[in-house]
Amino acid sequence: MSDVRLSSPQGKWILLTTVLGSSMALLDSTVVNVALPRIGEDLDADLAALQWTVNAYMLTLAGLILLGGSLGDRYGRRKIFVVGVIWFAAASLLCGLAPNAGVLIAARALQGVGGALLTPGSLALIQASFHPDDRGRAVGLWSGFGGIGAAVGPFLGGWLVDGPGWRWVFLLNVPVALLCAPIAVRHVPESGDGRVHSRFDVLGAVLGALALAFVTYALIEARSGSVAVVVAAVAGVAAGVAFVVVEKRRPDPMMPLDIFASKQFTAVNLVTLCVYAAFGGFFFLAALQLQVVSGYTALGAGTALLPTTVLMLLFSARSGALADRIGPRIPLTVGSLLCAAGMLLMLRVGEDASYVADVLPALLVLGLGMVGLVAPLTATVLASVDVGRAGLASGVNNAAARAAGLIAVAALPLIVGMGEEAYRSPAAFDEAFGRAMTVCAGLLVLGAGVAFATVRTLPPDCVRPECLHHGSVMAPPLEGQPARKRLA
Repeated sequence: MSDVRLSSPQGKWILLTTVLGSSMALLDSTVVNVALPRIGEDLDADLAALQWTVNAYMLTLAGLILLGGSLGDRYGRRKIFVVGVIWFAAASLLCGLAPNAGVLIAARALQGVGGALLTPGSLALIQASFHPDDRGRAVGLWSGFGGIGAAVGPFLGGWLVDGPGWRWVFLLNVPVALLCAPIAVRHVPESGDGRVHSRFDVLGAVLGALALAFVTYALIEARSGSVAVVVAAVAGVAAGVAFVVVEKRRPDPMMPLDIFASKQFTAVNLVTLCVYAAFGGFFFLAALQLQVVSGYTALGAGTALLPTTVLMLLFSARSGALADRIGPRIPLTVGSLLCAAGMLLMLRVGEDASYVADVLPALLVLGLGMVGLVAPLTATVLASVDVGRAGLASGVNNAAARAAGLIAVAALPLIVGMGEEAYRSPAAFDEAFGRAMTVCAGLLVLGAGVAFATVRTLPPDCVRPECLHHGSVMAPPLEGQPARKRLA
């Protein structure tokens, strides 16, 4: 553990570079949704291509994020973080220059690899670098500034799409990386885990990613009814079964299956799958609905979606403190039901929808529900396992949330009968969007039921989250090294 003080010049540089790095990955998880209609128009892409534009990134990020954290522990967190930043920037440049949808999708997959390398390292660098007396404040500033970045992201993305063009959503990452990487090399001390001597579970990571990839392909391309879809579905199931077998037999698995021996951990991950599937589907379709059906510009759509992130940023710490006093079951249950109500209120958002009368009420209710969900969800995950496995538990939960969003973006258009050209027809898209919001609300009600039936009071001496402020709508915060600290 290093002894860098937050007030020192080096401490400020460390905070800056970690915020810049994590913000790049965080922004690209949300901003791209706002740009989708313009990308489709410019590249003459159908709905499946737009789904892949979102999912190619989520696929590699969700599949490799646990491996990325392990690489940092073994080879040095700063080194892997810098590699991730440079990789992410190079992939972003390729995205910005993509001549067609195929190249864009491939570049987005490469972006996800970079995100998997830099995302776990960002918080780990702060936790490993700062003096113990300053660590809590440093983590708080990091998560707070990251939340601000998440709030600014959709607004910035919409402005870029309406102004210089959607390509700048990706190209903007290049100068940020050129600033971030040299600062990290110069000012961030190297750190690692000297206890790590086991081999990497590359096979497990590959099998997990392949299972997600095949299932995603089968769902997105299912409309064609081709033999390839059937083969992909079978291959996805087979890869999933092989993943479970490999993880069970390996002495050093990427995702030890015995962590699910905790009923509480298993239950809260089921809640995570339900709620983040709903969130992933919602934020993918809502940005399209506002532009295709309601006639919003990209800037208008991005700005319209801000209330959810702002509410999370302002009140997530207080929500965590409340859950710490009364237990997580009620906040998780009520939060899920509020989110379901917000989704149903979105049924009012159609052609010429009023922002104040139609859009804003739905997003305020949804945002309040998310405020109630995220901090208690993270706290329950950490409390469900031994102290030494808190970082692993957080990583598994984060990957589960991203995988749920990935599957939702692939499956929801198929479930609600959204055709390949639906986003070019306001009437057709509006009709399918209404069905999709009902499905998302149903998932949230299911999550509320699981939470109410299974989640119990946290033990008083369990690990508590350090990331008290959180603005990401796509996944719960990653927690690294455990700290016995109460929410406040």
